[in-house]
Amino acid sequence: MSEDTLEALSEDLPTVIAEMEKKCKQAPDNVVAFHHLGLVYMKAGRIDDAIEALEKCIEIDDQANQPMINLGAIYFGQGNLDKAQELNEMAIKVQPDTSAQAYANLGLIWQQRNELDKSIAAYDKAIQYDPNLATVWMNLTSVLTMKGEDDRALKSATKATELEPDSALAQNNLAVALFFSGDYATAKNHMEKAKELGYSVDPNFESSLEEKLA
Repeated sequence: MSEDTLEALSEDLPTVIAEMEKKCKQAPDNVVAFHHLGLVYMKAGRIDDAIEALEKCIEIDDQANQPMINLGAIYFGQGNLDKAQELNEMAIKVQPDTSAQAYANLGLIWQQRNELDKSIAAYDKAIQYDPNLATVWMNLTSVLTMKGEDDRALKSATKATELEPDSALAQNNLAVALFFSGDYATAKNHMEKAKELGYSVDPNFESSLEEKLA
């Protein structure tokens, strides 16, 4: 059961939950069933139950890295960065070649801690394993901009918009990166695109850009 399937079934979650709980009772060692149950619980906002189901997955199979990643995402959402880091590092250790998302999550964790070099290293690893994760390119752009690495930030922002041209955040990030590279006219074009897509552009950035173009 993919997350897209869960989205499609969101209007009938009680029925889906009942069916998944039944499957788990019938097959108490089925890691896939418990993983799907955990995802459905997450979708329903039953976070404690989701944690229990995902922990059961790891108990059944200590090599199941996707439940580790999803469980880490729950703890990240709760602000428990230490636990989120532990779980994502576990996921990488057991299956490093399929842990692009785990590295991406570690990038966010280090970003939250303002450990920018570690954040960049984690995002770079995520991209190494999956160069098509647009969100990673967006997050990397933000960190590179904070560090003043303008050339890399512009390359990263450009890649993000190539992958997701209709992302308001990607367009805004590219506008900022272009601003710092001195290409103010193109920056304005992307800022306007970000606004069209619903992004709330920083008024200070907009006024600074207008001053440069005046």
